Amino acid sequence: MRILVTNDDGIDSEGLHVLVRSMCTLDGDHEVIVAAPDREFSGAGAALGALHLLQPEIHRSSIPECDVETWTVNGPPALCVMFARLGAFGEQPFDLIVSGINPGANVGRAVYHSGTVGATLTGRNGHVSGVAVSQAVAAMGVEGQAWDEMIAGIHWETAAEVARSVVQALVDDMPTDTVVVNLNVPDLPLDEVRGWKHGRVGVQPPRSVSSVELTPIEGHRDAYKVAMSWGDKLDLDPETDGGLVEDGYVSLSYLTRLEHEDRPDAVHAGKAIEALLS
Repeated sequence: MRILVTNDDGIDSEGLHVLVRSMCTLDGDHEVIVAAPDREFSGAGAALGALHLLQPEIHRSSIPECDVETWTVNGPPALCVMFARLGAFGEQPFDLIVSGINPGANVGRAVYHSGTVGATLTGRNGHVSGVAVSQAVAAMGVEGQAWDEMIAGIHWETAAEVARSVVQALVDDMPTDTVVVNLNVPDLPLDEVRGWKHGRVGVQPPRSVSSVELTPIEGHRDAYKVAMSWGDKLDLDPETDGGLVEDGYVSLSYLTRLEHEDRPDAVHAGKAIEALLS
């Protein structure tokens, strides 16, 4: 069993290091390999970058207190996964991708933009299952992201223990179909977590960007700085992924593929194409 660990916060992220150390304690015969971005790529989603312009570089690195093969890539997490799938870190295929631990819950619309989740979605494109692990922050991260002052005292070990249990379950009995598990953990000591529930992906994250203001850049015509304002904490539907985490539960969401929807109003779009081509 080969497990690839990656993230979107970069090789120096504490969340990555805690996650890697927990993966090294899995039961059974497994090999953990780390391939993470050389810098932060939060919000990158499943982006690969402009492949025709990239000058990719891969460098050996290390994780403190954990003797595992470790690499950095000068690109987003999805690119790390693509390179892994194509043999950059050994010809033997990977069986599972574990991405995280992200500081800030990746719930609601943040799922679409999350590089943490994007890595696992990219793996699924190559028929490799994945687990995306995110840790909520008490200060309410913005759009699934958090920075230094928000993560002081964060309970990394809680998310790591929950992730280990989920990954162990998959390793012991891997589904025959490819799955992506989005795991969001409340910022609590493990013994204070209320349990787990299936989390329906909601619409909003706990806190979002509420407005932007353009400020002219002095000396530069038609150029502006963008000042963003953070909204207040939102009251989320208690049955959604974000609502469950706020209520002290681990949210477990299985993300499906994008599927075609056969809609009656599609006929209007089709007729417009027919008119164009006639």
